[in-house]
Amino acid sequence: MAESLGPRLYSCSNCRNRISLHDDIISKCFQGRNGRAFLFSHAMNITTGPKEDRHLLTGLHTVADVYCADCHQVLGWKYERAYEASQKYKEGKFILEKAKIVKEDW
Repeated sequence: MAESLGPRLYSCSNCRNRISLHDDIISKCFQGRNGRAFLFSHAMNITTGPKEDRHLLTGLHTVADVYCADCHQVLGWKYERAYEASQKYKEGKFILEKAKIVKEDW
């Protein structure tokens, strides 16, 4: 009998709060503040900080920091607005830093 596995998840590295599904990864080729980061289409169990304009590697964006809802560790940011047409696909998406998340239930 085959074992039934649930969805592959990513959790906060600090408190193990579930943050996102593996299936929601859009790209693994992003850079966060502290190294490699992933672009996700959705995130859960998070809170966001105030919106602010930041000059990132790909230009000016309006972003909001993303925090774990349980332990309040900064996990990355949410793209609220992209000013360049080629970057519009990021709007509403989440950057989660690889160092701040761990694989759960794999």
